Amino acid sequence: MNFVLICLPVLFLAASVIFSIRSVKNGKKVRSAVATQLLTFMAVCVLTFAVPVAASAATPSGTGAAAPTTSATATAPSSNGLGLIAAALVTGLAGIGGGIAVAAAAPAAIGATSEDPKAFGKALIFVALGEGIALYGLLISILILNKI
Repeated sequence: MNFVLICLPVLFLAASVIFSIRSVKNGKKVRSAVATQLLTFMAVCVLTFAVPVAASAATPSGTGAAAPTTSATATAPSSNGLGLIAAALVTGLAGIGGGIAVAAAAPAAIGATSEDPKAFGKALIFVALGEGIALYGLLISILILNKI
C-alpha cells in the first residue's frame, strides 16, 4: 500500500510532463501545457493529503481498554506536520528567491566580464550573494527539522 501511495503522485507528474511536451511539439499553445501542469500538480497535492487522511480515518482506533491520551500526545502529530510544512516552505521559497536573484545577476556579471575581464571578481560576488539566499533558507530548514 505504501508503495502505491509513493508511486501514484510520481506517475501523475511524469504523465503530465510527457503530455505537456507532446502537446507543445504537436503545435498546441504553451498555455494549455502550463494549465495541464498546474491541474496535475493540484491533483497530486490533493491525493498526497487526502489519501493518508482517509487511510487514518478508516483504521480502527483500538479495542478494549486503551491508554488515555493526553493533550501533548494528541497535538504532537499536528505540530510535527506543521514543522515539516514550514521546513518545506523555507527551502522552496528560498530556492525560488535565490533563483530569481541569480537570474538577474548572472547575465549582468557575464556582460560586465565580457567588457572588462578585471570586473570578474566583483561580478562574482553579486552572483554568490544570490546563491547565499538559497543557502540561508536551507540552513533554516535544517534548524527547523532538528527541532522536530
